[in-house]
Amino acid sequence: MPPDAVDLPATAADLRMAVKLLAQRLRAQARPGDLSWSQESVVSLLDRQGALTVTELAKVEGVRSQSMGSTVASLEALGLVRREPHPTDGRQSLISLTDQGNRALGEARAAKQTWLVGLLGELSAAEQRTVRAGIDLLLRLV
Repeated sequence: MPPDAVDLPATAADLRMAVKLLAQRLRAQARPGDLSWSQESVVSLLDRQGALTVTELAKVEGVRSQSMGSTVASLEALGLVRREPHPTDGRQSLISLTDQGNRALGEARAAKQTWLVGLLGELSAAEQRTVRAGIDLLLRLV
């Protein structure tokens, strides 16, 4: 390996660990009464993609339909999502966000954003630019 070459397997392992740790720290920012990680993930998905069936939600989230049904039921009980008849398949319902669901998602995102902005503010200007460049590269990869 040339002296200036990057050890790609080690870099990939470090990246996975960094993303995992960041996700854990973001989850830890939740306050009592906030959405669970799985609830927030579903609400966020509905925000991005619009109304979906439980089966579609389960497929995207990589869980069983029964598990997703429980998550959706808990969100429905909180008034964050609503079920509507599917326009072409009477056996299914479309799940969509309520106004309260949009507000809850906005609050959860704002809390995490505030925490992360504060953390980034502890870095030097040069380090902040390095993080920005790294994010741009990561977004290009995905």
